[in-house]
Amino acid sequence: MPEAPEAQHRRAVMLLSVAAFASAAAARLCDPMLPDLARSFTASPTAVASVISSFAIAYGLTQAMFGPLGDRLGKYRLIALTTLLSTLGALGSAIAWSLDALVVSRVLLGATAAGIIPLSMAWIGDTVPYEQRQATLARFLGGQILGAIGGQFIGGVFTDTLGWRWAFAFLAGLYLIIGAVVLLESRANPSTHHRHADTPRQGILGQAAQVFAQPWARVILSIVFLEGMLVFGALAFVPSYLHEHFGLSLTMAGAAMAFFGLGGLSYILAARHFVRLLGEVGLATGGGILIALGWAMLAWGTTWLWALPASYFVGLGFYMLHNTLQTNATQMAPAVRGTAVSLFASSFFLGQSLGVTLAAHILAASGILPMLLIAAIGTPLVGGTLAWLLSRHHRIHSA
Repeated sequence: MPEAPEAQHRRAVMLLSVAAFASAAAARLCDPMLPDLARSFTASPTAVASVISSFAIAYGLTQAMFGPLGDRLGKYRLIALTTLLSTLGALGSAIAWSLDALVVSRVLLGATAAGIIPLSMAWIGDTVPYEQRQATLARFLGGQILGAIGGQFIGGVFTDTLGWRWAFAFLAGLYLIIGAVVLLESRANPSTHHRHADTPRQGILGQAAQVFAQPWARVILSIVFLEGMLVFGALAFVPSYLHEHFGLSLTMAGAAMAFFGLGGLSYILAARHFVRLLGEVGLATGGGILIALGWAMLAWGTTWLWALPASYFVGLGFYMLHNTLQTNATQMAPAVRGTAVSLFASSFFLGQSLGVTLAAHILAASGILPMLLIAAIGTPLVGGTLAWLLSRHHRIHSA
């Protein structure tokens, strides 16, 4: 008996979620490694932070290439290929003989992993009606959240036991297996063959210009840049802070940050209820407030135990805010959805890169308290601004 189209589509989304796990794990893998990398390469914390910021820069800049390619060649197949190619950057990181070599390998990994999550979001946008899209994206986000948890935990465990190189070797094996499975799915599952019928042949700059011509797109891209800067600039240094200030092992510091992911999972499990009760405006406002609460708890917590609820609130608030932004990103420019969502991811990761760089300098000059306070003040302002703009946007379009 042939498999129902709905079941085929759900399986396709599930596999994209697994690929997103690997992509998110790569982004967060180095967070708990920073103290050990500084010792291994005899470098300052600011210098080794470049293994995080370089990944984010490469991830952000290559979006301009993957979006139009996905619109033209087929998004699902391109996701499979970028997942397989990510094996090379992970292997290069595992055998890096210097900090510069590690940074170059991280750039390669960021450039290839960049295609996975935004193309998955765009493919979901192409194949799922808008009224069902936030719930489907929330389900897809489960893999991304588990990847953020797993990346920090895997990085900490391997660094404390076999060594940080084995964390990258493990990641390389993960990319190879997942990429092969997604490639087989792209050939066997008819629901993965969707291509947008109205895709224009304008080239990369023309498609990007079509996105930037939309005022609402400019709003979403600006806000997600600020979100990435404020949330992940601070988050990258929390495991190092717990390790150095409270004496936690790198494994325990990475495990403590798993509560960030648990906050995200709480949102995923109750996404339909959150959306129904709060709406997009409430999610944006509440998300910004919860993130600020988490940063404040971490700033003034007197023991490492405060990091657990703090990370949970930051994670819950972030996914409330980010899922709202993601849903709007899939509708910014439907005719070039792949390009639009790729520009969204580009803004997000370029914001992260700037945030990590600024946070490293603030940390070196003034300590962690000013860094966390800036994030605590900034995130509710970003969430509140988005809420006001969403309310205005809805009024205009319902008039």
